[in-house]
Amino acid sequence: MDGLVQLSEEVASAIAARRPVVALESTIIAHGMPWPRNLETARAVEAEVRAHGAVPATIAIVDGRLRAGLSDEAIERLARAGPGIAKASRRDIPILVARGGTGATTVAATMFIAARAGIAVFATGGIGGVHRGAETTFDISADLQELARTSVAVVCAGAKSVLDLGLTLEYLETHGVPVIGYGTDRFPAFYVRDSGLGVDVRVDEPADIARVMSAKWALGLHGGLVVANPIHEAFELPRERLERATEQAASEARAQRVFGKALTPFLLARVNALTDGASLRSNVELVASNARLAARIAVAYALAA
Repeated sequence: MDGLVQLSEEVASAIAARRPVVALESTIIAHGMPWPRNLETARAVEAEVRAHGAVPATIAIVDGRLRAGLSDEAIERLARAGPGIAKASRRDIPILVARGGTGATTVAATMFIAARAGIAVFATGGIGGVHRGAETTFDISADLQELARTSVAVVCAGAKSVLDLGLTLEYLETHGVPVIGYGTDRFPAFYVRDSGLGVDVRVDEPADIARVMSAKWALGLHGGLVVANPIHEAFELPRERLERATEQAASEARAQRVFGKALTPFLLARVNALTDGASLRSNVELVASNARLAARIAVAYALAA
């Protein structure tokens, strides 16, 4: 912790006492879900972290300050503003800080701020990755490079299903990022439990994941880990239906020339519309599941420290 991140009193006390803390992103609040479902989900996810023994630290940039641990009022401000709040990745952080701006942090920016605060475990929905067609667009999420260099364990339901998952896993392998399947040998695809691709290793207990984290960083192997936690069977979407919706959404994005940081929110919104709201229900459930697992990992990691 270096003083550049403003911590809530609760988060500061927990870090000082070496109690478990789980970082949570804010892009899902402002850009990932509609009002008021976004506020309800943000509150529920924080409650899940607390119920499983850790302190939640929702992360954002607020009025030019890097913040870890938001008040309920600040979370509601982000939720009500929605897409009116800047979507902040690593490259946007210095601009927002210099201008006193407010931004909802992506996976990459959340990892950066969490690491500066001294938080080792982060729960999100799904990581970004290599977009379909990246061989011509070069559209690769900054999340992947952040995982390559920032030492935070990211608990997720794999990568978003709108991505090229094979190339995403290749990128992670090239940059030395372990992909751990929690209770699974297969890499999940956000709304789908099995993408058809494998993980690097299957781990069935949070304490074992904590040991991998400790070993990696003790060896001087900087960078993050992906903990892939499949969505529960009850909320999984049929693969064929999801793929049809994804292909249509991608086609619409190309026709409307949607690209860059606007692309993923556009695709997720269109997939939700094309699945009659089923993908949003699944999204809410998988984020809560990831928060529960992240809290258990953070507890185990704190005990091992």
